[in-house]
Amino acid sequence: MDDLWGKGSAWPTVEMLNDLPIAETWRGTTPVKRRVSIDAFIARTKAARSADQSWTLSSTITDLHVEADGMVSHAPFDPPGPGTIKWLHHRLLKVHEQYPTVERLVDSLRGTANRIKGNGLGFDVTRLASQADETVNRVDPVIEVLSFFGLAMLPFRGTGTDARVNKSVRSLTCQRGWKRVTAGQAEQFFVWPVWTQPLAFYGIDALLDIWNWRDRSGWASVGVYDGWRTVGYRKRGSGDRTSAFGAERL
Repeated sequence: MDDLWGKGSAWPTVEMLNDLPIAETWRGTTPVKRRVSIDAFIARTKAARSADQSWTLSSTITDLHVEADGMVSHAPFDPPGPGTIKWLHHRLLKVHEQYPTVERLVDSLRGTANRIKGNGLGFDVTRLASQADETVNRVDPVIEVLSFFGLAMLPFRGTGTDARVNKSVRSLTCQRGWKRVTAGQAEQFFVWPVWTQPLAFYGIDALLDIWNWRDRSGWASVGVYDGWRTVGYRKRGSGDRTSAFGAERL
């Protein structure tokens, strides 16, 4: 912990973030921003197939549903951002600019760090202050960056539909961990467990497969002692482009 950005550090450098396969420009492939064409996506995925961080593509966009204009679909955890908020990778770089000290990192993990002005990745509803108190959005940059890398656990898939062929076809895309409120409907919520045992990546991956969020009687047998679900931000009107998720216990 003495050198947050030293050799062997787990905290990502800006050079590492700029080399993620979802970056706007990447190793000579077609540039991608928020709107990603099917051709640009195919070129990028072919080039990134053996890259260490190829999950940044499969956890944010998919060509398994193509829109009528030839654009690929975005995951629920890849929300749009109006104006200067831009797209997910751009927001990640922006929040990463707030380099934490070692003390700041520890305070963030303890939940005691002060928040900074910004929108972060657009996930956390607590960034939105009450309009009666303060209109400035605030986030914890450490938690925002860590949340992005948590997407490695959450691949995004579709059912292989193409609205260019049939404009009336409905997309049934879904990101891991998201459940539909009612079968066949578009509204979804995300569920996740809280566990006691120390688990690495593959252990968490297995737990997410075996955990049945509907059957509380089986939670203890896999070390799960609690569960949560998202509550989506309720928009104030047709022009409200805010995206955010709160949480409530199952």
